[in-house]
Amino acid sequence: MTTAAASIHQPPPQLTDAEIINLANENQLHPYLLSESSHTTLLSYLHNRTLSPSPSLPICQYTLSLLSLISLSPHTPSLSSLLSLLLADYTNLFLSFQIPRDSNSLKTIHLFSTVLNNVPVKELEVIFESIVLNLSKLVSFEDTQILDILPACFNLMINENGRESVGFILDRVIESEWSKGLLVKMVSLVREFMHFFDKVRGREFLEKVFKGMRRVDLQDLPSLVYQLLVLASKGFNKKEVIEGVVMFFGSEFGGSKRGSSIVRQVEGTVLLHVNFAVKQDPSLGKEVIGLVKLDFRALNHFTISVLLSVARVRRFSESSLGILKTVLLTAYRDHKFAKNCKWLPDDFKEECLQNVQKAEKALLRAVNESNYGREHIVPTIVQFSFQLLESLEDGNVRDLWDSNAILGIEELSIQMLKTLFEVHEMARNEIIEQSKFRILSLKPEKNIPIIRLLGHLVQSNPYLMLEHVSRLKELLDYFVFMHGKVATHLVAALVPLIKLSRDLRDYTILVVRKAMFRREDAVRLSATNAIFNLILAEKEATREGLFQELSGLLQRCLYQQAEIKEVMYHGLLKLVLADPTSGGPVLDFLLPHFRCFFKEDADVQLEISRCTKSLSGNVVIEEPLDALLSCVSSILLLQPHGKADCPDSSRPYLVFSLSQENELGSDLSRESFSNALLKIQKFLKKINLEDFLGRIQGDSSTSAPEEKRKCCALILVGILEVVVNTFANQDLCTRLSTGIKRGNVRATAPVMAGNIEPGNNRLTQERVPYLTTSSLCQLMQTALKLCNTECSKTIAASQHHSQLSSSKPVKCLQIMAFTLNHSLHHIKSYLTVAKENPLRTLIYGEIKLMGPPLLKLIFLLKSGKKLGPEEKKKEEKRMKDEDRKGYLHLALVCMKELVTISLQNPHLTELLEDLVSVSTLEYPELDDKYEEDSRIDDQHIRTKQLFVVKVLKPLFSELLAQSYFHELEIISDMLLVIGEQLPHKQRNSHGAWSIHVCKSNVIKNSKAARSVVALAISLSSPPSDLIVAQDMAKELLKVTGSETSDTAEVSESYSIINQSTSTSIISCIQKLMEAIIVDMDWAIKKLNIFTLVSQKSIHLSRNEEHVTGMEFENNLYSRAEALVKVLSCFVSMNLKEPQAEHLLRLTAKFYKHLAQMSRLRIASKGCKQLIPSLAFQKLVELTCKQLTVPLYNFVAEMQREQENASSKCTANKIKRENKCIPDLIYQIEDYEKYLIQLSKVSKINLLRHAKRSTSRDFKIIDSRKIISEEDEPNHKPANHASTTAENGSAESGDNEGNESENVLSPQSASPLAAEESASDGENGGALPPAKRVKRDRVVLDSDDEA
Repeated sequence: MTTAAASIHQPPPQLTDAEIINLANENQLHPYLLSESSHTTLLSYLHNRTLSPSPSLPICQYTLSLLSLISLSPHTPSLSSLLSLLLADYTNLFLSFQIPRDSNSLKTIHLFSTVLNNVPVKELEVIFESIVLNLSKLVSFEDTQILDILPACFNLMINENGRESVGFILDRVIESEWSKGLLVKMVSLVREFMHFFDKVRGREFLEKVFKGMRRVDLQDLPSLVYQLLVLASKGFNKKEVIEGVVMFFGSEFGGSKRGSSIVRQVEGTVLLHVNFAVKQDPSLGKEVIGLVKLDFRALNHFTISVLLSVARVRRFSESSLGILKTVLLTAYRDHKFAKNCKWLPDDFKEECLQNVQKAEKALLRAVNESNYGREHIVPTIVQFSFQLLESLEDGNVRDLWDSNAILGIEELSIQMLKTLFEVHEMARNEIIEQSKFRILSLKPEKNIPIIRLLGHLVQSNPYLMLEHVSRLKELLDYFVFMHGKVATHLVAALVPLIKLSRDLRDYTILVVRKAMFRREDAVRLSATNAIFNLILAEKEATREGLFQELSGLLQRCLYQQAEIKEVMYHGLLKLVLADPTSGGPVLDFLLPHFRCFFKEDADVQLEISRCTKSLSGNVVIEEPLDALLSCVSSILLLQPHGKADCPDSSRPYLVFSLSQENELGSDLSRESFSNALLKIQKFLKKINLEDFLGRIQGDSSTSAPEEKRKCCALILVGILEVVVNTFANQDLCTRLSTGIKRGNVRATAPVMAGNIEPGNNRLTQERVPYLTTSSLCQLMQTALKLCNTECSKTIAASQHHSQLSSSKPVKCLQIMAFTLNHSLHHIKSYLTVAKENPLRTLIYGEIKLMGPPLLKLIFLLKSGKKLGPEEKKKEEKRMKDEDRKGYLHLALVCMKELVTISLQNPHLTELLEDLVSVSTLEYPELDDKYEEDSRIDDQHIRTKQLFVVKVLKPLFSELLAQSYFHELEIISDMLLVIGEQLPHKQRNSHGAWSIHVCKSNVIKNSKAARSVVALAISLSSPPSDLIVAQDMAKELLKVTGSETSDTAEVSESYSIINQSTSTSIISCIQKLMEAIIVDMDWAIKKLNIFTLVSQKSIHLSRNEEHVTGMEFENNLYSRAEALVKVLSCFVSMNLKEPQAEHLLRLTAKFYKHLAQMSRLRIASKGCKQLIPSLAFQKLVELTCKQLTVPLYNFVAEMQREQENASSKCTANKIKRENKCIPDLIYQIEDYEKYLIQLSKVSKINLLRHAKRSTSRDFKIIDSRKIISEEDEPNHKPANHASTTAENGSAESGDNEGNESENVLSPQSASPLAAEESASDGENGGALPPAKRVKRDRVVLDSDDEA
């Protein structure tokens, strides 16, 4: 019995590790495992197996066997204890790198995760502590296998210890150092326990991830991003995930490998992941769009690619491309505004420029990288590029760029499409089809950029475009249905391709032939242009014969309308310019047609009457004979001269020659035209123009002889100009200028243009100038010589007390009139001619050559020298002085237009240098300034500055001394245009000079005073401009007077301010304030963006952005503060009706902006409320003290004037003020409402300086009452005003404490309110007093409110 008992209590035999594995295979639980004394032995087997040469499989087999045996009875205390010890030892061995990292270890860890619910939580905490302490050792992704037990452990711990314990562990994990393998593992694991993350912890986790992604291998990034997108789709900090992804790949990604093909392939794969994620969860697409919409800094090449990729999802197609287009156009507009805004700091202007450059580079990079795994965005790039081209229809978008700094919308779009066309074969068909579709469907003004695109594609990729000739031929089929300008530009764009493709050339000729037989004039006009484009293309391709081949079509043009003939004559001249050898055939072609209107043997050689015809009861020009003669004379001038039988005096002088080869063309045609021009010259010199035109009018058989006379006069004027340009004949200049002056010839043209029907385009359109730049310069030199000669003769005659020679001299003033009138037309038309037009070089040449002689003419006219014989009659002398003054004004206008052109074209800057070199004006006060400015390094700035100091300022002083006020305005305009392009130092010096002029000179001319004041304020850099405006406003207050002060005749500080000029100066300053208020509207929108970025804690550079926003905000507040000071002076003045009404509208807009600024200071829900800055508090205080209270008094005074008005002339004024006064009161109340709200949330009383007892009463007065009282003077008026006052005081007691309810609704200015007011006036006796008050819209404050 004792032996049996001993056998019962004997411990089970010890098992080996091999036996344990066998038991696990047989699924049998041995008693040895249930003994706690066996734990040490069992764990020693695990440690021993780590010493084997290949420990992976032995450790895995043994550990899995133990876990399978434990799982047979996991709740047994001994087995549960064994499980805890086994997990702890395995974890320690794993973290000490004694267990290999492979699939066996991963399998073991996963099995551990299934039995963790049998491990006590305290033991799990110990294991967690061990893992967290060794996180820095987990380098590779395989090292992190042990972290797979974290999700199950967290679930057990939260049930036992709560969420805080898990949060504490997560915080320690986030704060530790992460290797790239640990980062990838954490991202893949966080999905399992993402419900343990709140918003703040999730944001910290993502910051850790995106900061460490720079160290992650490139091949691991796509999967990592995919895991993040999966997290975001499950609601894990969507905004931060999207923001982090786009900013990482947009800025930090790639490092030294940035731009490599591998990096681009990785980005392409990530784009596909984003696209797929957006399809699965559309809210991610909204986050992408919202991110770009909120902050422009999020725009980079990868963000653009993401938006283009998201646009492939149907529901985001419009919104994604729309926000991208909006952001880009906004960047261009901001740059344009900042560039022209004076009060913005230079740093902010540079930032706006950099934003545009950044956006352009990002777009081009996104397009250039579109062939690296992201071909799916190519269709959206095409779509977006065409949308940008279509946006050029808006006039405010077209000129938003500086060609030296940025590309611009059109060039950017064309470059994008050109890149796609070159790289992606799949995009070529789409680009051609889209271009074709838009040309046929869009408005003509939208088609021009599309045609420019086709032109660029043809020029840069002609052989690729040859593959699409069939589509281009389909487009040409619609030639006759296109707008004329579109059809012309289309053929011109295809010219380089026509040179390479005979098939396309023949098809174009066929289309043009059909178009020439259409009824529509515009179609035939386009066909004529197309003909010459084809001929010129053949000439450039060194192929001959097309001119003769198409001569039949050209012959048909000779029987078309005058406009078509003019186009043909210009085309023939371009042909000769391109190929001088074609001059002979062209003259042969024109000679028979010319002989129809020129008779050599007749007394009247020019049959101008045949150039007109009667059409539908009106007389129109059928043959533009002047254009024909201009074409012929230009061709003759281009021909080389070698004939000895024709003397030089009878030959047209040679302007230039394009070829010095053998004599060209037909001698017969050339000699015939040369002789004809000589005879025409002689004919025009001997006839009397008035008699000639009268004879044409007398011979007219039409029903409108006067109209025919006007048409013939216009043709005759053109012929005279052609002859003058060819022979430079002084007598013809005098005759033509006399006709212009006396109204016989040229003066009839404008009248005729206004009376003839619109169908006569010849009369309504501005004609191409016939006089060339060289001819005008020669005429100016001739006028100068003649004027100097006549001046010397006049002086000699006066010294000898004798008269001039009886021979009638050529009057220089008449030549001046001709030359200056044509010079002005010549200069203004310069910019209307395309740069690539060959006629521009022929007609305009070096237009800067007109500057020096023009300036000499100005000096001569200004000098006051006698330019002719002494006039005996005072009336003739007065008329001559007025003519001189008029010529001076005309010359200055020409100079202004010429200077404007030179400032717009950098290659014409030499003009100002030439003008400075010929200036003879002396201004001793500016000698030192001239020496200082001569040392400026920048050539462009130095030239402009010297022109101002050497020419404009002395000229300004002399004209001011002579009281030439109209001319003074022109000089002021030139000073303003040039001064605004100068740096701050030079601009401020000119502003100080202008202020001195305003203070020291009494100017009674209102327009001149206004221009000088505008010059003084505009050339003063902010904040000096508003300081000057405030000083002038104070002086205006003294001159105009107020309720408490009388008026003064002249200001003591500013002599330019007097009773004669006060009104115009007030309008000038009001215009300045209006411009500033418009600027504030843009600035407040930018401030709103800064506020949103600050409150939403947007991604990068927060501190830098905060500083920029604060600086911008303070600049805006200081600008508004200066504006308040100026407005406070105006509301105290006795202003006239239109100026008072304008002031009300300005102040209403200003208070609206103040309300917006106050609203932006109120933090959004969930954001921290900041204390308003000191600059804002100062602005509020100043507005309450100096503007609001006086403004109520100003409105009250206007109301009293309305009530006392009793004439019909004030009815319209009352109607207008009935709208603007309620709006003003509403805006003030709205502004103070936001101030009250801001005071409550910021605990600062912003209304402590507001006068709360201010009366805010106003009354809508019905203008019909005023009219009815005027119409019925005997009718006894109702005592309505007294009743209203009594009832108003009776009701005031009911409104105590309800100040906020006294805000007038904008509906009070509606027509309904006016009707109610009128009905009240008619039936006032039938209404109770309270209702009458309501209908009169009287708003009263409580008397006890103070």
